[in-house]
Amino acid sequence: MKLDEINLRDPFILIEKNQFYLYGSYGKEAWGGKASGFYVYASSDGVHFNEKQIFKPSKDFWADENFWAPEVHKINGKFYLFASFYKKGHKRRCHILSCDTPDGFYEPLDDPLTSPDFDCLDATYFEENGHKYTVFCHEWVQCRDGEMLLAELDDQLKIVGPVQKLFNASDAPWTRSIEKDSFVTDGPFLRRLKNGKLVMLWSSVGEKGYAMGMSVADKIQGPWHHVQKPLIDSDGGHGMIFEKDDKLFLTYHMPNHPSGAERPHFVQIKEDGDQLILV
Repeated sequence: MKLDEINLRDPFILIEKNQFYLYGSYGKEAWGGKASGFYVYASSDGVHFNEKQIFKPSKDFWADENFWAPEVHKINGKFYLFASFYKKGHKRRCHILSCDTPDGFYEPLDDPLTSPDFDCLDATYFEENGHKYTVFCHEWVQCRDGEMLLAELDDQLKIVGPVQKLFNASDAPWTRSIEKDSFVTDGPFLRRLKNGKLVMLWSSVGEKGYAMGMSVADKIQGPWHHVQKPLIDSDGGHGMIFEKDDKLFLTYHMPNHPSGAERPHFVQIKEDGDQLILV
């Protein structure tokens, strides 16, 4: 199948040994109903993809719907899938799964990553100077003005030390309220630029609907400066950056509505000072 045939939200690309591995929220199940699991779309050319299931929840797995935003990171030679999960009567939480290969069958780590007291989603991973970090969202449904949170991880990928708030969604000049005093944080992704700055892609609601903006800092703990205008300003978001043949690409899903229409998009980008621009 080709990209325009793949109904995914929140696309994430891993390139391993010249193979593309595309992960995302399975579009048919994104908004409700029992979740069947996660799938990978593998490709040798970035054009033609083959679908394979890589996670199917066991009967004793704690969550059963809204399996969202899987992203796979290679850490010490093993592959770890960070994703969000939900079950009625529980908070939405992030959980990590592991596998020896990018397209094998992933098994959950013993416990969810995030607290049972927080509605959280969209955990990402960043490693620098020997330290492992996760950045994730404290969801607006609980805190109203969505928060971007940071925590350090130990070698078992468990949170150690305090969880730090980096910023609120309303701190960015381009975000708009979705209802009275409610702002969304969604889909963080981090990349260190050539000039030494750290850029975070993240999504919210802007003037034209679902959008993706950028925030910049010297170090992951902040302070974070919010770029005035979003990178993607209309009906598309939850993106990440991958590199192929010495070129940078952004993948994100669009359109955001109607449900079932979402498709992964690849566009070339480049660094421009402290931020990224579309080519």
